[in-house]
Parts: sequence; C-alpha cells; structure tokens
Amino acid sequence: MKKVVKFGGSSVSDAAQFKKVKNIIESDPSRNIVVVSAAGKRFKDDNKITDLLYLCHAHLQYGVSYETIFSLIEQRYFSILNELHLSIDLKKEFEEIRNNMSVEDIDYLVSRGEYLCALLMSDYLGYDFVDAKDFIIFDYNGKLNRELTRNAFLEIMKLHTHVVIPGFYGAYRNQKIKIMARGGSDITGSILADLVDADVYENWSDVSGILYADPRIVANPKRVDRITYSELRELSYMGASVLHDEAIFPVKEKNIPINILNTNDPSNPGTMILEDCSELDKQSPPPFITGIAGKKDFTSITIYKSGISSEIGVAFQAFDILRKYKISIENMPCGIDSFSLIVSTAKVKECLYELLNDLKEALHPDHIRVLDHLSLIATVGRGMVNNPGISGRIFAELGKNNINIQTISQGADELNIIVGVKNDDFEKTIQVIYEKFIR
Repeated sequence: MKKVVKFGGSSVSDAAQFKKVKNIIESDPSRNIVVVSAAGKRFKDDNKITDLLYLCHAHLQYGVSYETIFSLIEQRYFSILNELHLSIDLKKEFEEIRNNMSVEDIDYLVSRGEYLCALLMSDYLGYDFVDAKDFIIFDYNGKLNRELTRNAFLEIMKLHTHVVIPGFYGAYRNQKIKIMARGGSDITGSILADLVDADVYENWSDVSGILYADPRIVANPKRVDRITYSELRELSYMGASVLHDEAIFPVKEKNIPINILNTNDPSNPGTMILEDCSELDKQSPPPFITGIAGKKDFTSITIYKSGISSEIGVAFQAFDILRKYKISIENMPCGIDSFSLIVSTAKVKECLYELLNDLKEALHPDHIRVLDHLSLIATVGRGMVNNPGISGRIFAELGKNNINIQTISQGADELNIIVGVKNDDFEKTIQVIYEKFIR
C-alpha cells in the first residue's frame, strides 16, 4: 500500500509532538513519504512559526528590528533539536536565513518554517530530506505545472525511498520560492498523493476527523465516518475548516481517499474523504445529513420588479455592477418577480449606497430591500436526495423553535439546503438542526 502522510503545525509544535509523529510513522512501513508544516501552537496563547515569520517581514519593511521575534523562532527550533539530540547544523541554517531575509522576498522568508521543520523531522526519522522547491514547479502565472512537477519528482524518487518534504511552497522555473495559500501543506500532500498514485493520503492534525457541527456551538458533536469531496467543498465554503479547499483537486480525479486523523489519538479511525462513497453506502447507508456549517455577517440585496424573470440579461447586469465593486455573490435565491444578491457585509459596507444607486439606474426595479445582520447556514448531505421532504422537516423544526427564516436556497443536486437567519439565531439554528436530525 502506498501512503502519503502530512502532519500539520500542531503535530510538529514541539519535541513531544515529534515523538508522536515518529511512533505513527514507525507503526506502518508504508508511510514513507512525509510532509510537514511549520511548527504550530503548543498552547492557546502561543505563536505559530509562520505568523512570526510574517511579522519579521513586516518589521523589515518598516525598518524596525526583528531580532526579538526572530529569536523566538530560533528558540522553538533549537528546543526541538536539543531535546531530541539531532545533528542538523541549525546555527548555520539560521545564519543563512538572516543573510537572505533582507534581499529575498516574503515567500522565501515565510517558507522557512516548513523548511526547518522538515530538516529536523528528516533527521529524527532517519529519512532523506527533499526540498519542495526542487520538484513542485509553478509557471510564472502562478499555476502548478503538473508535467514538470511529475517529471522532477520521479527523477528525485529514483534516489530515495523514504523522504520528508516541507509543505506550503514550491518554486518557479527559475528556482525562486513560491508559497501557497495559508494551509498550503494540505495541498503539498495532495499533490504528492497524486504523483505517486497513493492508495490513501493521511492528513494528521489535532482533530479526530470531521465533525457534524462546530464543537464551539454543539457540545460533543459526533464524528463523520465518511464524506464525499463535494460535501466537503460545501461545508468548507461555509466555514468548516479541517482541510484546505484546494487540497481536494489533485486527488479528486483518481478518487484517492483522504483520511483525516489525530496525531494525539492515532487509534481513532478519523474521517475518510472520497470522490464516490456509493459502494460503501450500499453496505452502510449514510445519514441524510453529513454536516452543518455556516457563517455570519452577510447582507441581502433583494430586487423586486414585476416580470423580471422574463427580462433577458437582468442578472448579468447585476453581476456586472457587483464586479465593478469587486464583490462576489455568496448566494442568490430567486423568485418570479425578485432575486436576492447575498454578499459579505464587510465587502459591501463602504460602497453600499453607490452600489444600490447603480442597481436602480441599470435595472429600474419597483423597489429594493436591504437586509443585513444575516447568517447563512448550510445543511449538507448526499443522503438528502433519497429522502423526500427533508426541506419541509427542517423548516418546520426551525419554525417550532421560533427561528424566522429570511432566505432559502437549495442546489439542483439536492446536496445542500442553505437558510438565511438573523445573526442572533445563528448558533440556535445549528443546535436545533443537530439535535433534531443527528443527535
């Protein structure tokens, strides 16, 4: 069996966590390709190394001394080195970073957290260190060049069998470092899983898989056994952040499972993410709800006009006006004589009156209604399509609990139902749906 394993920041935050990683690796000989993040928080008020590196860069930009912050980074990594009795020349590595940080751009500096962590982990495991910049290759437009990446990696793996690779970055063709979006180590692991045609991509963090709801809102929510990529995309978009969105794409086509696992509880089976769960669902039918997630602080702009559904190009005109203000549409419920544009309140706050004026001039509506302090909550589940009346049951339950639904929308694939409620009802709505349909 081929496995790619990625360990997040909390899994490599100190020497004690390194020891847990080693036990996990040694318990399964198929775990021979390891990706690591930069050291994360050890406790609530601790700092992530990547955050400290961003702060160092900001200090450099403004000509302020970064020494105090940089020394915190040195202390963290030297603490791991000394406690585990490693042989990496960390002093030399930090000297090189100091020499380059004022001449290299931000991508180089903030990538050093992963780079140093991978050096230490490779030494500790007895694996070979392979720098991501040597095979994860981006074109100059910022897009991953899959062909060059694959060819470079296959050449590298002719020389190695067990490797540790830093996540979060690669390089342009000229070897200049390019970082990915925050959380990009997830993407690195996914790229590698695709490159080696892995049987499974294990993503280790400090949570035992994906939960049916946010544990800050619902006490002790159940764990989801398996979930499709499509369901995860829906939940991630609505705020359920366990895995980086873009980590899905490299493995999706080959249906390579992603297993979300907990470094602090390695015996927990976690959650398995697949493109297609149909065969497993035949053996064990899933609940009709796979998860509940949501976000606060949206504004709904509803445009009313008799016969608007028969007018050609009305929606396009509205979209074009939003594009002018660089505002994306989060949701768009429609009626016969109306449609609503639901947008981020933060994005529209400074330009709302100008935007409304442009909409009035272009669309000549009968009137426009603006509703803010709105939350969007998605109930997601592949099992809903085979269970008639789910929407009605959810709406009825919210009504019984005096929750007023402001907007409703459902995808054509019946994978999700999104309701808009007042911000004040956000937590209560999630709790009601969970207690009625999952608990």
